[in-house]
Amino acid sequence: MKALAVSQGVVVGARIVTCALALACATYSDKLREAHESIADGDLASGARHLNRVLDVHRNEDVPTKLDSERSLALLERGMVFHAAGMFGLSARDFGIADKQLELLDIARDGAGKIGQYIYSDSAAKYKTSPTEKLSLNAFNLLNYLVRGDLSGARVEAKRFTVMRNYLRDYDSEHAHGAFGSYMAGFVFERLGQADEALRYYDEALQERELASLAGPIAHLAQRGTYRSERLAAYVPPAITSPSASPAKDAATSQSDGIASSAELLVVISTGRVPFKIPRRIPIGVAVGLAGTYITGDPRVLEHSMFKVVVYPDLVAAQDVFDRATWSVDGREMPIELVTDLASELVAEYQRLVPKIIAAALTRMIVRAAAAEGARAAGRQSEGAGALIGFLAAAAVEGTLVALDRPDTRSWTTLPAQVHVGRIQVPPGHHDVNVELVGPRGRERRRFDVNVPPGGFAVLDVTTLR
Repeated sequence: MKALAVSQGVVVGARIVTCALALACATYSDKLREAHESIADGDLASGARHLNRVLDVHRNEDVPTKLDSERSLALLERGMVFHAAGMFGLSARDFGIADKQLELLDIARDGAGKIGQYIYSDSAAKYKTSPTEKLSLNAFNLLNYLVRGDLSGARVEAKRFTVMRNYLRDYDSEHAHGAFGSYMAGFVFERLGQADEALRYYDEALQERELASLAGPIAHLAQRGTYRSERLAAYVPPAITSPSASPAKDAATSQSDGIASSAELLVVISTGRVPFKIPRRIPIGVAVGLAGTYITGDPRVLEHSMFKVVVYPDLVAAQDVFDRATWSVDGREMPIELVTDLASELVAEYQRLVPKIIAAALTRMIVRAAAAEGARAAGRQSEGAGALIGFLAAAAVEGTLVALDRPDTRSWTTLPAQVHVGRIQVPPGHHDVNVELVGPRGRERRRFDVNVPPGGFAVLDVTTLR
């Protein structure tokens, strides 16, 4: 009888754990592996096809009829692939749909418990973007409109960007947010002839780093606008103490003077991809030290746990081919500068979140361990082989919960790592633009014929995703 009881206990435990493992499906990063491999090889068309399968659609022109927990994010992924492929209309469509579905992960205000509900598999909620991802979505969609010369659409996207940036600035004023988006929004309002709006956005862009490419535009805008700040002071010539024209001058008139009336070429080059998430295991002792006071419950119960590791979503670097670029116009090499390092911003942002994530994992482990202790105690009260049956029951309970408790590895994996900008005033007409991409794993040249209209502008986007 004892042997039978032990055998039954083993079978029950094995069945429960096996069922749990069967229920544990592939992670998001697993599902996108084929798309990532195609993108890393420079095959954007194949990458889009793999993403279409994730979206359960057949053509690039199709969008899912139903957006679940993963499809909104996959739509964002495909939108960036379209952007890199120069399919800016389809990219704007995908970004616009995804933006309406995605929620913001409030890093500063959400506690460990709420973070845990989102991070682990008991939550099937729509994907929540991090602040860096949300601002980048609006910035790149703004760029989708700019490259097509659509200032009206770009202006609308700039306002969406501003709403989110102001929200983030109000509760996290210590960190710079969205320099790339601020730069692009400033360019939009500069071309619209709204000097003060443009100066405000450029001031925001300068919060992250000095930008030599803004020296000329700010000096010209300062002649018409009244907005000033400590950061702008270094870019405004001492002779300019007040605007030479009324701030109330309408946009059509103000475009007739200053930099807004000249033909200008703006080049935006985005390289690499940001780090993405994978499940990571760390010892319980290390996890307790990292989580600190965010843990809920008594961690001493974990001393009896059979599972001595914590699994949480960790970031790993993408193996980028390119990380910098040069460009020339009609044979003349032009200056270029890094505006935003999105990879570093995302890592820093995530590191601030890690203690809460690990605390959530530990809190859930404490609950599991307590349940296992209950099963073990019940087994001890049984006769005969009760102690062993209790052990097996505890193993089944704890093993089942561990197998089901998979961290969420979703993130915007096709977001570029770095964004570089160059700009130059040019004579109207066609210009030969050469871009050279350079990095630890390769070098590539791309050539473009860019037509800049008289008194207007042209925006050239080069996005590698590799």
